[in-house]
Amino acid sequence: MIGAAMVAAKQKDTAKQGAKPGARKTTPSMRDGAASGGSPRGWTFLTNHAHALLCLAQGESLTARELSLRIGITERSVQAVLADLIADGYLEKSKVGRRNIYTVNPQGRLRHPLEAAHTVGDLIDALT
Repeated sequence: MIGAAMVAAKQKDTAKQGAKPGARKTTPSMRDGAASGGSPRGWTFLTNHAHALLCLAQGESLTARELSLRIGITERSVQAVLADLIADGYLEKSKVGRRNIYTVNPQGRLRHPLEAAHTVGDLIDALT
């Protein structure tokens, strides 16, 4: 019974604050991404696929974990992005020891019809 009373009191306090029960409290710094040390959350002009290509085009040998930290997505999401880019010929994967090395194919065409006249190399040149 004590546990039920505590839950009811918490729900009452939450309702007073105008939040839904169980909702995560956020501060302005959490909403704009400052709490994570990254850029503001929301939309960006480039996709995670483009971010991965730009990071790998710099010539560093990066792990999926290192890419995830730079891009700001999970390691599992990076693995999916890399698999997409490899499957469509934008990246080539080779193994050196225990590490995967990714090489960008600058001749790959951008996928959307509006950008199909441009290559990945054009994008990299424009943004680096």
